[in-house]
Parts: sequence; C-alpha cells; structure tokens
Amino acid sequence: MTLIDSHSHIYLADFDNDRPSLMERADKAGIISILMPAIDSSTHENMLAIEAQFPSKCRSMMGLHPCSVLGNYDTELNVVEKFLAEKKFIAIGETGLDFYWDLTYKHQQYDSFQRQIGWGLQYDLPIVIHSRNSIDECIDVVRKNQKGRLKGVFHCFSGNLQQAKQITELGFYLGIGGVLTFKNAGLDSVLKDISMQHVILETDAPYLAPVPFRGKRNEPAYISYVVKKLAEITGSTGEEIAEIATTNTKKLFRIP
Repeated sequence: MTLIDSHSHIYLADFDNDRPSLMERADKAGIISILMPAIDSSTHENMLAIEAQFPSKCRSMMGLHPCSVLGNYDTELNVVEKFLAEKKFIAIGETGLDFYWDLTYKHQQYDSFQRQIGWGLQYDLPIVIHSRNSIDECIDVVRKNQKGRLKGVFHCFSGNLQQAKQITELGFYLGIGGVLTFKNAGLDSVLKDISMQHVILETDAPYLAPVPFRGKRNEPAYISYVVKKLAEITGSTGEEIAEIATTNTKKLFRIP
C-alpha cells in the first residue's frame, strides 16, 4: 500500500525532537510523499529546510495561511510572491478563509485569498484551501474564479453533502483526514454518496489526529487510520482506497 500525505506541517517545532523517527514510521506506513503547506514568513525557512533534508519525500507549497492575515498581510504576501518567482513549488497554500477565531481581518482575508488564486492561475498550480467556518464563502470565491483552469483541494473538508457536491462540481478535490474518524463528525455519511475519485488523503499533522489518537499529536503514519475508515464506509479494501487516493493526489499536484 502506497500513500501520500497531501497536507502535513511536519516542519513545525512539535516534531523537532523526533523527526527522523517520524519519517521512519511514515516509511513503514507506506507514505511515499509528504506535502507541506506554508503558513507565513515565520515558518517558510523551516519548511524549506525540511524539504532539503528529505528531498525524496517532502515537497513544499507556498502561501499565506488565513489565520496569519493580519495588519502586515501585504508584507507577507510580498514574501510569498518573491518565493514563487524564485523557486518551483508544488502548490499555492494554504490559503482560504478562517472565520472561526476572529473576523477583524475578514476583508483582508478575502483579498489575500483572491491574490493567491491569481498566483495559482499565473503559475498553473493547484490551490490548497483552508475553509474553517467558511466553506460556503470559499466555494463562492472559487466559483467566481473558475473559468476552467483553477484546480485544487478543500483541505480538511468537514462539510455537508451539498457542499461536497458543489466542490466536486467545481473540479476540486476533498481533502479527508482524521475528522472522518470522529464519532459525531457526520463526515462518514457524506462520503457514502461521494465518489472516491474526488478524494485525497491528509493528516494536517500535528493537528486533528484520528481515533484512537484524538487529542494527541498527529503524524503522517496515522493516515492509515483514515484509509481504514474510508474502506469501512465504502465497502472497499484499504488497498483500493490507497490506490485511488494516491492516483488523485499525483494527478492534482503533478507528482511523477
């Protein structure tokens, strides 16, 4: 079984004490690639250092996380733009909208999202969308920009069936991770009616660890628990789920 963790922040300090052993566990779990979404200028160098340390395994994205859109977001976006002009990345992200914690910079989040969509189109890269408490709003933004060339994924999807169908109709994938295993999440009933052709797998490590590790630090190897749950829901084998999801991820991010 070969798998790709399409969304993992393994460059964060949470992993500084055991990153080599984490990578060994990922290898044993069949993880052939780990895609790392950017956050902001405070972590870009760490991310790129991990990519350089594990060049055959780790691939970086570039973007500005919506929770990092503050009063200095123009400066942050200039940093992103400079990186994109100088280096090849696998995607733009993570970007999007987050209306969970604070709406102070709501307008700026929209502007940041729109500008990063523009870079996705300019560089012909997929966009990785964060949509916490803002799925409908993110769908609306994508719809306005979808002229047939925009592609990407709604990472950590946890919405309803109607939202899932709108996303897939726009040509985007659903990023599915540990939330699927949570007892009252309701995501299992949604995915019963969605083809696995629209799904890619992720951990969002160190966040959102699946059951039985819920509340603890997440890591790429734990994606196998998401595969197991998807197999139960769809009546497929873990190998079938892994093959479809890996193929989808390679296609979206153009991984050889």
